[in-house]
Amino acid sequence: MYIQQIVPFNLSCKPQTLRLQKAGLAIAACIFMLNYADNAQAADKTKANTNTDESIKNPKVDKSIDLTEMEVTATQRADDLVGIANSASQGNVGQEQIKYRAITRPSEVLETVPGMIASQHSGEGKASQYYLRGFNLDHGTDFLTQVDGVPVNMASHSHGQGWMDTNFLIPEMIKTISYQKGNYYADTGDFSSTGSANIEYFSELPNTTVKFTGGSYDYYRGLVMGSKKLGNGNLAYAGETVHNNGPWNVGNDYMKFNGMLRYSQEQAHSGWSITGMAYKADWNSTDQIPRRAVLDGTLDRFGAIDPTDGGASQRYSLTGEWHRNSSDSESKIIVYGLYSKLKLFSNFTYFMNDPVRGDQFGQPDERWTTGLKATHTFFHKIGKAESETTLGLQVRNDNVHNALTLTEARQQYDTVRKDDVWITNISPYLENKTRWNDWFRSTVGVRFDGFRFNVSDSNQADNNGTRYDGIVSPKLGLTFGPWANTELYLNGGLGFHSNDARGINTRVDPVTGLSTDANGNAINKAVPLARTYGAEVGARTTWIKGLQSTLAVWWLDIDSELLFVGDAGTTEASRPSRRYGVEWANYYSPNDWLTFDADLSFSKARFRGNDPAGNYIPGSINSVLATGAMVHDVWGGFFGGPRLRYFGPRVLIEDGTQRSRPTILLSGMVGYKFNPTWTVQAEVFNLMNRKDSGIDYYYESQLRNEASPVGDTHFHPVEPVSFRLSLSANF
Repeated sequence: MYIQQIVPFNLSCKPQTLRLQKAGLAIAACIFMLNYADNAQAADKTKANTNTDESIKNPKVDKSIDLTEMEVTATQRADDLVGIANSASQGNVGQEQIKYRAITRPSEVLETVPGMIASQHSGEGKASQYYLRGFNLDHGTDFLTQVDGVPVNMASHSHGQGWMDTNFLIPEMIKTISYQKGNYYADTGDFSSTGSANIEYFSELPNTTVKFTGGSYDYYRGLVMGSKKLGNGNLAYAGETVHNNGPWNVGNDYMKFNGMLRYSQEQAHSGWSITGMAYKADWNSTDQIPRRAVLDGTLDRFGAIDPTDGGASQRYSLTGEWHRNSSDSESKIIVYGLYSKLKLFSNFTYFMNDPVRGDQFGQPDERWTTGLKATHTFFHKIGKAESETTLGLQVRNDNVHNALTLTEARQQYDTVRKDDVWITNISPYLENKTRWNDWFRSTVGVRFDGFRFNVSDSNQADNNGTRYDGIVSPKLGLTFGPWANTELYLNGGLGFHSNDARGINTRVDPVTGLSTDANGNAINKAVPLARTYGAEVGARTTWIKGLQSTLAVWWLDIDSELLFVGDAGTTEASRPSRRYGVEWANYYSPNDWLTFDADLSFSKARFRGNDPAGNYIPGSINSVLATGAMVHDVWGGFFGGPRLRYFGPRVLIEDGTQRSRPTILLSGMVGYKFNPTWTVQAEVFNLMNRKDSGIDYYYESQLRNEASPVGDTHFHPVEPVSFRLSLSANF
């Protein structure tokens, strides 16, 4: 869901000139720093990093320097990444942090990324709404999520570009979450201007686990997972079923079946795996409701205007992975294929467009996605400096069949648009990482993203067409130190924001059939790729024993935030924007059984230029505080702790006159491990029983008893205080 009031603008030659000037300056800066780095003299030969999985399997690898590998063997956020990370906003989170968090839904594992918020405006089943670095990311736009290297974001989705449904995740199967924020990394392209995360599943587990959870509002969950030796390899498996009704007057009736199976083999210098995943769910939606109806008593806080909203989703995938390492190089290949299907029914304006049948609409989406990711890294020297250069290739193909339909009680009576979309993305990249001496290293990369967009609209032939576009994105990172276990970082790069294939081919409004909008302006095809410019200055320190602290000051410009609005089947034009802010993340372990964490993020988001409508970006986040404490293995086996999340107020319209309230949630977990087999744990959510909003929008809607549309805040309430109790057995 993305509803905002946006004033169309005309892209004249001046913004294009500015775009070229900014790109030129960024590239010139990269060239200058490259020349400087090429003439630098290496003072000392750096010692080899022996903490990676590769070095354990092949001691010869110790002769080379692993300058960039984020796959550290430990699984703690407290890992000392000094000497490894390439920016202050890069990090990893392990199962040790995830399993001690009270989590209401799988998407909340991404809240381990400092500054990230995962919320919901339709109850369970639908993809979550995400916020980070001054963005309302909608359902995933501009934040790339991958599972074992396979992208989750969906291009040209019926509900919106970048749809990122993470409901198929099994939190207990997550080994690590490696994240990086900003557009400074050559290995990520589409959807990654704000950042990215790669979620890695376990290939081997020490025990077989059987877990059952029951809780408030008819919640239950059953989980079985484990692994066993099979032939020369290992078979890992996990399966779960979940039901949740929620506190809603019209029960969510969310039912999920989910599973994964992986077979893997590891030899001395190589290995491979095959992974299959399957997910199926259906639900009733409990979409946002108008505040005016709650205030006048005609609607309960947990009520619904249209009780027939809801959906069903399926996802099936197969992934093959192969890797090899030697003393002078390493290679990795991933091939994947997935099929997904969604039926989604929503009604956000109630009776504004159709006073008789209501405004419910359907957004069916069915697709096949295939892809390949290949990298080859060779270790070498530049003079006396240890260096590694990576050549990479990423290919992705999406064949999509989706539509926007008009429905009543999930029964279709008209079609606004129905499209066959074919998108191909080919992205080669080159990246070099060099340690010039004992206090300076560099990361330099360049990436090309080429796209082919083909659209066939069966309702409106004027919107058919094929378009091609490509963009080159240089990247640069400089690291200074360490001094006193402290490093300083300087990062910069160019990226892009991709637009929906339907929007970049649209010439005629699919609703009116006209080539002009409501204001009489011609409907122009959207720009396929909009340039983004990012930079960051940061620091990372482990100077205080047990404390890892990072500080980042960042900036991101976007030439245009053109949006294809799946709810309307049209493109909304937006002005260029600018965001900047500061992030401070801290993780402190004074001993081996107690940890504290505190992450603070502040950002400012504005449209550039002057417009009478105002320069605020609706829904943009400006402040986040996430903090907690965790104990484990104390007093004979106790574990758990509290967590506090502060989700600051958001501006809801461009002139800043409408704002949301902050959301504060305090949750906690306490558990006890009786012996190696039996464990019990309890989770409590919204301990203060606050009546905050999970999300807020401001737009016009019309109730059945209203004569005309009314502008109002529409909100989705957080759930009241609730609990869940789990019993697990390990064999």
